[in-house]
Amino acid sequence: MKDFKQLAQNVIEIEQQAIAELSAFIDDDFAKACELMFNCTGRVVVIGMGKSGHIGGKIAATLASTGTPSFFVHPGEASHGDLGMITRNDVVLTISNSGETGEVLAIIPVIKRIGAKLISMTGKPDSTLAKLADRHVCVQVSQEACPLGLAPTSSTTATLVMGDAIAVALLNARGFTADDFALSHPGGSLGKRLLLRLADIMHKNDRIPMVNVNAKIKDALVEMSLKGLGMTAVVDDETVLAGLFTDGDLRRILDAQIDIHQDMISSVMTKKPYVAEQDMLAAEALKIMEDKKINGLIIVDKNNQPVGAMNMHDLLKSGVL
Repeated sequence: MKDFKQLAQNVIEIEQQAIAELSAFIDDDFAKACELMFNCTGRVVVIGMGKSGHIGGKIAATLASTGTPSFFVHPGEASHGDLGMITRNDVVLTISNSGETGEVLAIIPVIKRIGAKLISMTGKPDSTLAKLADRHVCVQVSQEACPLGLAPTSSTTATLVMGDAIAVALLNARGFTADDFALSHPGGSLGKRLLLRLADIMHKNDRIPMVNVNAKIKDALVEMSLKGLGMTAVVDDETVLAGLFTDGDLRRILDAQIDIHQDMISSVMTKKPYVAEQDMLAAEALKIMEDKKINGLIIVDKNNQPVGAMNMHDLLKSGVL
């Protein structure tokens, strides 16, 4: 019986080696290709046939979602009308491991005539496609992971990784931010993590648990029970935050000689609690809560007055957690 685990391990090792070898091709040609795409006033049009086409589609999608407007064109369709999608302001990225793919080479004269800049990504620096391009990015691999040396395996992996290298290099060069990324990913949990702010999910107005600094501990416990957030803000007579009392604080004082009916909340509250502002991203608040090992936050305004409150359960309901 075949040792499937060992065979699979061999594939992984070969493809890891192919990726490691890519470092040698992050050279001046790579940088000049990135410059062409960075300065492009149109779109980056990615073209590839077969497996290279599948990889090209993913590269185009990654570029588009990270600040470099891009789309994929199938070379066969390009020859039957889709070349009309390409303008002289575009940069065309052609992908072919051999650099001799007929369907790709057939449209190069038209691309040249249009006036679009041409970048080739091949495993053969001396190939026809590499020589015709304005810039060439090498993705040469020593061997395919396929034992027959026929199925594109290491070569497609290397091409995919090089595409990611280009996309991320451009992302950083453009100063692309998480908010920019969110604009192209508004749906699902990713959009929620990137776009949702505390103002969108916090409890406001009379739903904020709050007691005066002169209140008794029992009054604070009643407020916590009513509002159900496992905590209460403690404020002074000007409604400025003076402290915080939580379920955790309650557990800690149970062993102490504390009279919840007579002792004041100011004697047991946390005087400098962690707070947040309502414009803070919910994902940032989550990180604070995880790092500080706390279950809730009071949201304050510029005068340090509570304007909201939220806990882990709110993050869970919103889809951020």
